[in-house]
Amino acid sequence: MHMTMGKNFIVGLDLGTSSIKVAIAEKRKGAPALKAVFKENSLGFQRGSIFDLTEASQAIGRVLNEVRKISRGALKNVYVNIGTPQVKVQNSKGVVAVSRADNEIYKDDVERVVRASQAINLGVNRTIIHTVTRDFMIDGIGDIADPLGLSGNRLEVNTLVVDAFTPHVKSLIKVIDLVGGEIGGLVFTPLATGRSVLSKVQKDLGTVLVDIGFGTTGVSVYEENKLLNLVKFPVGAGNISKDLAVGLKIPIEAAENLKLNYGYALARDVGLKETIELKKIWPDAQGSVSRRFVAEIIEARLAEIFEFVNNELKLLGKAGKLPGGVVLVGGGSKMPGITELAKQELKLFSQVGLINQEEAWLKHSSEFAQYIEDPEYVNALGLVLWGADQEKWIGESGPMGLLGRFKKIWSYFKP
Repeated sequence: MHMTMGKNFIVGLDLGTSSIKVAIAEKRKGAPALKAVFKENSLGFQRGSIFDLTEASQAIGRVLNEVRKISRGALKNVYVNIGTPQVKVQNSKGVVAVSRADNEIYKDDVERVVRASQAINLGVNRTIIHTVTRDFMIDGIGDIADPLGLSGNRLEVNTLVVDAFTPHVKSLIKVIDLVGGEIGGLVFTPLATGRSVLSKVQKDLGTVLVDIGFGTTGVSVYEENKLLNLVKFPVGAGNISKDLAVGLKIPIEAAENLKLNYGYALARDVGLKETIELKKIWPDAQGSVSRRFVAEIIEARLAEIFEFVNNELKLLGKAGKLPGGVVLVGGGSKMPGITELAKQELKLFSQVGLINQEEAWLKHSSEFAQYIEDPEYVNALGLVLWGADQEKWIGESGPMGLLGRFKKIWSYFKP
């Protein structure tokens, strides 16, 4: 009984450095309908990975207890993000001979060629978490999105193989197991973000998606509906608060308050005469501070994050050259003035991203508009959509539909 119940629900569990975001969806008329979306404080995580098992278990345990109140069955199907900067992404190729006499390509040929592309040198203690198919070639003719039903002798694939540090994967699985959840899928955060935010048009035109979290920043680049690269940096919006605490000699909580209430990303747009009474952000604080100075500290750190992004684009030969521009999401994207700064630093059209409004499932979820319109929840919602694709709740999503139709690697890790 439990199994069928579980498969009617998907939990998207976005484990962040400062908060855990959760989205619970139920299968309704072939699409996910949101049942609940909420956020809790995170514990035991540093820069996207678990560093204290006990604290992480307590935090995740609290969250899954809330899920249990909504549906016990939902705990059986948890899609979790892997958000550590130690994840590696490499290009790979696979080649196989088509097996049947009539040369028609079947699903098993596609699975074999994708598996062939996974035979790469991973290094010690690494686990493949995704093999993203970019395109296929049949007898030397390339750019084929889906080869099923076509004919040929030789099938090739270009993939991006995403692998993680095995102990990070194991500790994640262990914690969720300990607190009574069952993992339906592990998803590298930038893939979940791209799934919920970018439209087909944006992926086609060429777009860079930048997810500024508290402890990390995730970047994914798409063009011609293909994923060009995925990266995570160990720098995020939390670094801004640390910079402010050091620069203004105030406690970290005061710095966080200051950032959220008075922060601005572009110093030149802040009046020189504007001041902030420190008492307003911290009862024990004395005196006032120039708002321009606060903005300068914020701008310096955000400009550094955009420099990371630009370096990735340079490696791909795409710096300043993506017609779809830069889409900013994550808690850090709420900083006023950030789109102007991104435009200045990356020389690209810039906007704050929201959940892709073309999605049919949104009509079942209208009461959750405040979360759907909040760039902080894109990963939790992206995990739900990823799960819905995997479980075939939603029709195949074109060339990306082949993502992860492959063996659930984490079954090998069951404690």
